[in-house]
Amino acid sequence: MCGTAMFPAGPPWSRVRVLQVLWALLAVLLASWRLWAIKDFQECTWQVVLNEFKRVGESGVSDSFFEQEPVDTVSSLFHMLVDSPLNPSEKYLGFPYYLKINYSCEEKPSEDLVRMGHLTGLKPLVLVTFQSPVNFYRWKIEQLQIQMEAAPFRSKEPCMAEEVCSMSWYTPMPIKNGSVVMRVDVSSNGLGSFIPDKRFQMNINGFLKRDQDNNIQFTVGEKLFDLMPRYFVGVSSRPLWHTVDQSPVLILGGIPNEKYVLMTDTSFKDFSLVELSIDSCWVGSFYCPHSGFTATIYDTIATESTLFIRQNQLVYYFTGTYTTLYERNRGSDGQVSFEMLPRKWSVCEQIGVTTCSIIWSEYIAGEYTLLLLVETGYGNASKRFQVVSYNTASDDLELLYHIPEFIPEARGLEFLMILGTESYTSTAMAPKGIFCNPYNNLIFIWGNFLLQSSNKENFIYLADFPKELSIKYMARSFRGAVAIVTETEEIWYLLEGSYRVYQLFPSKGWQVHISLQLMQQSSLYASNETMLTLFYEDSKLYQLVYLMNNQKGQLVKRLMPVEQLLMYQQHTSRYDLERKGGYLMLSFINFCPFSVMRLRSLPRPQRYTRQERYRARPPRVLERSGFHNENSLAIYQGLVYYLLWLHSVYDKPYADPVHDPTWRWWENNKQDQDYYFFLASNWRSSGGVSVEMDSYEKIYNLESAYELPERIFLDKGTEYSFAIFLSAQGHTFRTQTELGAAFQLHSQVDVGVVLADPACIEASVKQEVMINRNSVLFSITLKDKKLCYDQGISGHHLMKTSMTVNVVGSSGLCFQETHRGPRMQGNLMVPVFIGCPPGKRLAFDITYTVEYSRLKNKHYFDCVHVNPEMPCFLFRDIFYPFFLIQDLVTGDSGSFQGSYVLLVVGGGPTMDSLKDYSEDEIYRFNSPLDKTNSLIWTTRTTRTTKDSAFHIMSHESPGIEWLCLENAPCYDSVPQGIFAPEFFFKVLVSNRGVDTSTYCNYQLTFLLHIHGLPLSPKRALFIVMVSASVFVGLVIFYIAFCLLWPLVVKGCTMIRWKINDIIASESYYTYASISGISSMPSLRHSRMGSMFSSRMTEDRAEPKEAVERQLMT
Repeated sequence: MCGTAMFPAGPPWSRVRVLQVLWALLAVLLASWRLWAIKDFQECTWQVVLNEFKRVGESGVSDSFFEQEPVDTVSSLFHMLVDSPLNPSEKYLGFPYYLKINYSCEEKPSEDLVRMGHLTGLKPLVLVTFQSPVNFYRWKIEQLQIQMEAAPFRSKEPCMAEEVCSMSWYTPMPIKNGSVVMRVDVSSNGLGSFIPDKRFQMNINGFLKRDQDNNIQFTVGEKLFDLMPRYFVGVSSRPLWHTVDQSPVLILGGIPNEKYVLMTDTSFKDFSLVELSIDSCWVGSFYCPHSGFTATIYDTIATESTLFIRQNQLVYYFTGTYTTLYERNRGSDGQVSFEMLPRKWSVCEQIGVTTCSIIWSEYIAGEYTLLLLVETGYGNASKRFQVVSYNTASDDLELLYHIPEFIPEARGLEFLMILGTESYTSTAMAPKGIFCNPYNNLIFIWGNFLLQSSNKENFIYLADFPKELSIKYMARSFRGAVAIVTETEEIWYLLEGSYRVYQLFPSKGWQVHISLQLMQQSSLYASNETMLTLFYEDSKLYQLVYLMNNQKGQLVKRLMPVEQLLMYQQHTSRYDLERKGGYLMLSFINFCPFSVMRLRSLPRPQRYTRQERYRARPPRVLERSGFHNENSLAIYQGLVYYLLWLHSVYDKPYADPVHDPTWRWWENNKQDQDYYFFLASNWRSSGGVSVEMDSYEKIYNLESAYELPERIFLDKGTEYSFAIFLSAQGHTFRTQTELGAAFQLHSQVDVGVVLADPACIEASVKQEVMINRNSVLFSITLKDKKLCYDQGISGHHLMKTSMTVNVVGSSGLCFQETHRGPRMQGNLMVPVFIGCPPGKRLAFDITYTVEYSRLKNKHYFDCVHVNPEMPCFLFRDIFYPFFLIQDLVTGDSGSFQGSYVLLVVGGGPTMDSLKDYSEDEIYRFNSPLDKTNSLIWTTRTTRTTKDSAFHIMSHESPGIEWLCLENAPCYDSVPQGIFAPEFFFKVLVSNRGVDTSTYCNYQLTFLLHIHGLPLSPKRALFIVMVSASVFVGLVIFYIAFCLLWPLVVKGCTMIRWKINDIIASESYYTYASISGISSMPSLRHSRMGSMFSSRMTEDRAEPKEAVERQLMT
């Protein structure tokens, strides 16, 4: 049935027996090639598990990834590092998990291999990639990676050997806010055994918790440990629904008559069978009769933090606990809202029918559009199908396409354009769904047929897919490849943009492949197996299969070898028999138009992929064996945490003198680097470890990996260029005579570039023929046309499109042999994002602003209380602001040359009294059209916005003059002490709508400290009058004091004399009563002598003349 659709005409029927013999010979040849590959490249593989800190060094343990809070178990260790470049006053935290790394090879003990690898210098390199956040309102959109070198660690098990018996490598497992999906790529440092790179999914499972006994359990139900064969054997496969690259937990239902689901947080590397804690309820209705009741979980959908499941006609959802997403604990009581669309009318009314049914919908996020597959006609009436577009923003409905009633007659063609004039078969079209790729804008309508369109209007019928089959679901890679699963569990394959549909299973290629696998006794294949689902992961097609071997069941995830199957089909279908002498010579026909394909002239990728990468190495341990201990691993944990913390807080509005997040970490210790190296070299570093400053850095110069990047971001007018080198098969050059030239060399190897949105991007291709090498070099340049995007915040609301490069005639025919197997060539598809790329920001260039202000104003006066983080500017000086465009990915930092609008949007006399201004206040304080005498500043530039509301400035503007007019908030500021008034301005700088040089909508808000503000005339006059009054009063007081002081002194003296007289007379009468009567002259003489003596004793400082005057009296 499918032979004529899949394969070209084979050899004559007289050679059927020869064909069977050749099949066996082909299997032997391919098996021998495989054995040769294994011999040269021993099949070794990395093994990675997750361990909590307390279980480091234990064998055979693996922990679940659900703890998300940082742990404070490492800070005490950093206080011991007194002679290291670290600041002990900083707070160092750690992550709750480590990655434990081993490797194994076939037929060799893992412990011996790891020990041998360590002794030969092998060190695993771990690259952790954090998936970009979904919620860009809360988290910064970025592409972040950290590369770590694993540290060797002895096992804690008893060992009789002197050095080591069992060991592993460990690295911290970092966590980043806003990201719950992480990829871990493990590679070798190039020493020791050859071990291919391997990728692991390490995702946070927010549906786990600890019970009262500290055991881990699921929040959605109960884990089951018995995977009975009846759950899987003979069960129909089902699609794996999830948000691509954003779902940390995948869920798969479909187990008959049980409310069981398979859950995994490692993309089915391991999994759990869970019985959901739901009530199998039923709500009877006409459309849902009770006879259809079942406990089976039919549909499951996984998103970033929520799981949806459908049982019968009811939909349940579970919300996971993800503190890294919400900054607080949120459990299964989360709220999910549903909305009926369209909001005010039905689809049936708009398309002019009384009854209809929506059998499929596809949401196109970039267009805010729902594509609806609508069925009309019931009962005996013929059913008709339409494609309808519903815009969720405008609430408008548009009929896009009427699907033909019958399948067209292809007449031996691979594809057929549906124009309405073609003939049709008697087989009715039975559409079941729609698939749209948002990158290349291709739309597929599928059922017992395949229709393809790039503009939603004109459709092409792909005739390779047989009309006798019906598609059940499609697995999408969104990178140019689609896998199709039929109702009979057949698997087909399609390259988007091409017209060939290939049958993968069952097929002749599959028979060859399964024969080879059974010969090698592969554990991933069996004679009795059931496919549960088919899905794409990292552009590779995988199967989840239940195997039955000797009455024992096993659920495995395995790679679907698409390239090998297509190559085997070529070998089994396209060959030639030539008689040479007395025997037949077997030769295979290579239909690939080239023999070698290489990419050249690839630029450094970070500028276009926007991938930020940090590098961290473990601290150096002062032990001769080189093994780490728990303390050194904890210090490694704290260093990685602090490195990522520096990255997260590197968003200050004031630009650092050095554009690097790690600069402040080592700012004060770089000059002592040789001293720390001396201590480490002589084994004198404290704490038994040495921290090298160069081991913790940001990488800005990644080299290309000789392949097109995973994605390309294009700013306004940005270009991306590369070249493709093709060596042709045989002699494929010809000469062509043209007017004005003798001849021109042409190649029959051609390259086509397909753009999803040619109105927005353009591509140019230049061909260079190298006849001496039988090769052609195609130079390709992709460029943004500056037409399809306005302005946006960095990384927000990017336009999705793509570029596809095809070598003509290579689709499904060209393969490159590698040690990992064949790899398809000739078809390259790259997603392109148009807009403001992630990782770009605007920063206030405080260093150059201060220098330029000093140059132009001939001086610079800082505040009395200097703050190095926020220098002050004098009110009466002209303010010349300068800004930097900082690229956090490439490390570039240059002056902002575009236009911008500067607004004062808040302020206050102190940091504690800052307030934000209203829109009306912002207008009055900043607009040159203000008539209320409220301006805070002005400038001599004449360029304004279209409505003349605000000034447009640039780096060439004449500067800002501070005004603070009568109704401005900074007018008449009260001094906070004896110094002139100060004011803090909250300044907003934006290039939105005024800068045409970029797609980036740069917005910067920073505080500006201005001192030396003038006083208002009233307050100044009041202060002058008060000051003058105080001064005059002081002068008058001084004069009065000088004039009255002698009189005061004289009066005081007289008072003292009188007091002395009184005291003396009292003393005399007391003496007379005791001694009797004496002569008057003697008494007078004695009294005078006593008075004189008392006077001299009490007041020796008085002048002699004053004493004599007193005696005369």
